[in-house]
Amino acid sequence: MLKRGTVDIKASEAELAERLAESFRTGRPLRVKLGIDPSSPDIHLGHTVVLRKLRDFQRLGHQVIVLWGTATAMVGDPTGRNKTRPALTREQVEANKQTYRDQVARVLDVGKAEERENGEWFLKQSFMDCVALAGRYTVARILERDDFQKRFRAEQPISVHEFLYPLLQGHDSVELRADVELGGTDQLFNLMVGRELQKQAGQRPQVCITTPLLEGLDGHNKMSKSLDNYVGVAESASTQFGKLMKVPNELLDKYFTLLTDVPPETKAALLQNPLDAKFALAAAVVAGYHGEAAARSARAEYDRVHQHGGLPDELPEWVPPADVRRLPDGRIALPNCIAGSGLAPSTSDARRLIEAGSVRIDGAVVKDVKAAFGPGTYVAQVGKAKASRWRLP
Repeated sequence: MLKRGTVDIKASEAELAERLAESFRTGRPLRVKLGIDPSSPDIHLGHTVVLRKLRDFQRLGHQVIVLWGTATAMVGDPTGRNKTRPALTREQVEANKQTYRDQVARVLDVGKAEERENGEWFLKQSFMDCVALAGRYTVARILERDDFQKRFRAEQPISVHEFLYPLLQGHDSVELRADVELGGTDQLFNLMVGRELQKQAGQRPQVCITTPLLEGLDGHNKMSKSLDNYVGVAESASTQFGKLMKVPNELLDKYFTLLTDVPPETKAALLQNPLDAKFALAAAVVAGYHGEAAARSARAEYDRVHQHGGLPDELPEWVPPADVRRLPDGRIALPNCIAGSGLAPSTSDARRLIEAGSVRIDGAVVKDVKAAFGPGTYVAQVGKAKASRWRLP
């Protein structure tokens, strides 16, 4: 159960097995740490991969620790960055933490977790405490990090405070006396720093477990809101279901393993038919966040929209901006409405869709590229999958 969907177990799998056996003999739960910097207010399914692994430890009776990086979020984790991350204020961090926590609670039983903030110790320390911590690691070791090496070779700036981040994260493990720390594969260096600092502090070094980074719906890049290839934890059941039906076939196995509890033998059978697998994947994920009834309703809505040309229950609304281009009589040309509402990437694409008979306004096909609309409310459909409600003043 604990190995499913993991990449690294450091120093060794045998060490983890020894800790688990000892925990069983003594009745002392392992202290399993996950650090979360609330650097943004929302999380997506990519973030839940490591949260689900933390949940696995919790289900087995171990003490999971959600460490909110209220101090480290103001420093900014340089992992995977090609430039210095902008600093956040304490107010921004606290606001992000509140919404982040609500979404984490959809995966983890936060009521049974030990919640801490690293501001408890770092915000009380002096500058000389920071200097002492910096003296426990060498620049050569820090520069072993791949992302630092790339930035250094590319002559991209690296701020001194970025060198401190792995030490701050490592010191968290000392403060919490962690037995295990979890993180994505991009966090392995930081996790191993924690082992070293625990050794120096006379503690038994933690076992470091990493989980894969999840590619987004584009099939190539890491899931990211900025790349619009994500599925949000807080999104509606119908939105989640529709997005998951777009998962590339080659990623279905990975999504099942990292995002669901579907047994391996069931998964293997489903993967024989990618369409059936997508429906099963979407149903399993949506049920996990919204319940079985919501998953069934989302499936019914998806069928209605994509198989029968119906409308989704939730329609995005578009109100044209004040500077929208209008005809002399005040109406807005149909191609401008389609492009402006996001139903097509450009007016030229909109014209092609209109000419192809793919555009419906209030249920009627419109093939006139010169059509225009005045004040009123209209429901626009492009194909079977895209729709929007227009409110034209």
